[in-house]
Formats: sequence, C-alpha cells, structure tokens
Amino acid sequence: MTARLRWGGLLAAALLATCLAAQPGTLTAKSLAQRVDSHYNHLRSLRAGFSESYAGFGMRRVESGTLLLEKPGRMKWEYAQPAGKIFLLDGRWGWFYSRGDSQVQRVRAKELDDLRSPLRFLLGHTELEKELVNLTLSAAPGGAYTLTGQPKGMQERVKRLTLTVTADGVITGIEMDETDGAATRFTFTGETPNVTLPAGTFRFSPPAGVPVVDGLPPV
Repeated sequence: MTARLRWGGLLAAALLATCLAAQPGTLTAKSLAQRVDSHYNHLRSLRAGFSESYAGFGMRRVESGTLLLEKPGRMKWEYAQPAGKIFLLDGRWGWFYSRGDSQVQRVRAKELDDLRSPLRFLLGHTELEKELVNLTLSAAPGGAYTLTGQPKGMQERVKRLTLTVTADGVITGIEMDETDGAATRFTFTGETPNVTLPAGTFRFSPPAGVPVVDGLPPV
C-alpha cells in the first residue's frame, strides 16, 4: 500500500468518525440536559422575545412580549400584548400587575411556583436530571430536541413538562401539561445572552393609589 493510499484511508476514517460523532443519535437525555444546565448556569443576563398561551377551565389566552433576566434571581416579563401587563422578580419579591387592575399582587420569591413562571430553568438554578423524573429525549422539527419528564414532587399536579431545546442547550420552548387538563406553552425567540441592562430594570414601583396585596393572582 502506498503512503498516499494509507493516508487517504486514515483521512477517510477520521472524517467518518467525525460524522458519526455529530449524528443526533449520539445525544442522550443526560448529555443534552447537561448542555442546558451549562448554558444557563454560565449566563449573566439575557434578553428574548416570548409568546405564551394558556388553555384550561374554559379559558384560552395568548400573550407576548419581552423577557429580561439578570443573575442573581432577577427576571422581568414585559408584555406587549396585552400592553401594560408585567411580572417582575427583583430577587426578593415577585410582582404581578396589569394596567387598570385595582391592586398589585406580590409574593415572596421563595414561594413562587417555579413551573408556572419557568424560573428555575431560565435562571439556571437547577439540574434537570434531578428535577425531572423519567427524563426522555426526542427529536423535534427544525433539528431541535425535546426533553420530557415529570417534575419531582409535583406528580399530583403536573402530568408532563417538556422543554424544546437546540443541540447547544438553548431552550426555545417550555410546555406544561397539568393533571386537570390545563396547558401552558412558552415559546422563546431571539435570545441575546449577557446583555447590559439599565439600572432600575428590575425595580417595581406600584402605580399611585394602587394597593399592594400579598398573594398570587388568578391563573
């Protein structure tokens, strides 16, 4: 065998190995979950567009806006539709208000339902494998994947939680199906990591004359 043929064979083998390593089938639920954890654990801040849909108890609702995150523990869902609606987490309190409401709802951050507002996944404060029971991986349209499991300790309420993620571990969707038939869907677009956000972005001041009430608002 000539040197040219020998090196050609070695090159072909190397290219084949590279192609095989890149095949989607080499991903596992564990390895992709670790990519998601790594991606969000290493972010300092984030901006993304979002759309949110809810269906349950005879209601259907579709909303959209801009999501801002900044560690540690700050988050702002600023709605364009409906305009004037806001959910803000300042690290200590969660604030809920819609323009024209007669009161502002406030709840301590540690008492928030993380699945309702997908805090723990987007703020990178968890390990998916420890939080989701029976985690499974499936292919999704557009070269994405889904990670599906049941939130630990919430079996009576949540039937299934599904994250749509890219191969790099970026979450593009969150779907929560509850045991009572209600379903909440979030879709995220245009994620921009490590953005510089103005001072005061995560400070909420109740409108003049509007009282603050402790407790979560209706779904």
